[in-house]
Amino acid sequence: MAALPAAALTDLVGVASGYRPGADEARALPVAPALSPLLPGGGLRRGSTVAVASGTALLMALLAETSRRGSWCAVVGVPAFGAVAAAELGIALDRLALVPRPGPDWPEVVAALIDGVDVVAVAVPDAAPPALARRLAARARQRGCVLVPYGRWDGADLTLRMTDGVWQGLGQGRGRLCRRRMAVAARGRGAAARPREVTVWLPGDTGALAPFDRATVRDLPRAPR
Repeated sequence: MAALPAAALTDLVGVASGYRPGADEARALPVAPALSPLLPGGGLRRGSTVAVASGTALLMALLAETSRRGSWCAVVGVPAFGAVAAAELGIALDRLALVPRPGPDWPEVVAALIDGVDVVAVAVPDAAPPALARRLAARARQRGCVLVPYGRWDGADLTLRMTDGVWQGLGQGRGRLCRRRMAVAARGRGAAARPREVTVWLPGDTGALAPFDRATVRDLPRAPR
């Protein structure tokens, strides 16, 4: 898939808006079953802000199920988010917009996408003022878009973080790495105030996210105040 220039966003938003469910439909967008225990209601609640602290593979895995089910997703400011890897993890490329280098007008790009796309992921520059982050989150809440900041984002409803990873596949010093076991932790506020962690394969044997074991969902201790 070719990355979209920022100037083409008006047409994209017009097309994507025609596919967005109405206000009474799909209040929570689906995620992969292996990640659903981490999210209140088991999905991406429209209007919420769900941050991914690091790891493009985790970001792709979070978007994959809702993309496969028909939602439009956009990714802004993440050059490492490649179309080939996204497709391997299950993202539908015909409903994916990539703006890897939006330039200094990135807030306007994100705001335009929020108005017409179901899920908008964005890497926010370190120098971005907190007030701007709050305005974008408020716009997403008003429009019913799921905002997915990539990297640090204070004030997110929920933050997902990869805590460790172990590759498997090499035997006797030969072969190739084929799957990675990792833990994904979630900490948030409100309905997501209880910290939790799941263990998954990312990637799994097929290249997509896969559950490790149903018994690996566990509660984490709350952070000290």
